[in-house]
Amino acid sequence: MKFRSTTLSLLALSIPATSAFAPNSAAVVAATSRPAFTTTKALFSAVASYSTTEVGEVATESFRLQFKENDDTVISPWHDIPLVGDKGGYNMVVEIPKMTKAKMEVATKEEANPIAQDIKKGKLRDYHGPIFWNYGCLPQTWEDPTVEHPELKCFGDNDPIDVVEIGSAALPMGSVKEVKPLGVLAMIDDGELDWKVLAIATDDPLAAEYNDVDDVPEAIKAGIREWFRWYKTPDDKPINSFGFDEKFLDVAETKKVIEETHEAWKKLRSGETDAGKLWTGK
Repeated sequence: MKFRSTTLSLLALSIPATSAFAPNSAAVVAATSRPAFTTTKALFSAVASYSTTEVGEVATESFRLQFKENDDTVISPWHDIPLVGDKGGYNMVVEIPKMTKAKMEVATKEEANPIAQDIKKGKLRDYHGPIFWNYGCLPQTWEDPTVEHPELKCFGDNDPIDVVEIGSAALPMGSVKEVKPLGVLAMIDDGELDWKVLAIATDDPLAAEYNDVDDVPEAIKAGIREWFRWYKTPDDKPINSFGFDEKFLDVAETKKVIEETHEAWKKLRSGETDAGKLWTGK
């Protein structure tokens, strides 16, 4: 097993494979040719006291991206990084940089919840084409699988709430980025509620223009919805559906959803709600 501090070794994960779904433009090449890891300072400009360390080999089941405080103490990106950022937005933990295919995620059942590549049926999981936006989760949130949504009549997916960040930059895996919420989409995946928060980095040039879901071009919203509708079908899975007439809810409703998942996380973390196989550090 190999241990490395943040390096350039995840370059392969930040470059899109040749695909009929991948846009062919100089802008995309410029954005995706940079490594998924830069320096620790650049990765954590929003939360400067954290760093990351690689364990194991990239693109193998052994790979883990651990999070540490500046005293070298291993921490959980799910439980120890605050939900609310310094500027009043929310901290996003980036799991998958835009234009990459490896399905990386915070390992909710492992000690300290490092980022690892998802495994299905004994194989490392990759999307069949690159995702066109930065993807990650909000720390200190949880979609409770024991609570039924009163309107949608389905239960949470047992994960932190997901974020789709639509800014111009390809954000490095493991980075913590403060984002502005714009809307939320109620995806129903295999009967489970899987909220997708639409957001933009607070330092992105478009952040000043985008303040609510109606400010986001319809083509972007439709693209996100259709990508998530169809992305599992190459594996003979059914298409995903969406609640609320397939519309993104506005920013006020988005903040309510985030707050609900934060309250659910508090109950999980305190032990009021049974954690099952989840690692909570308690």
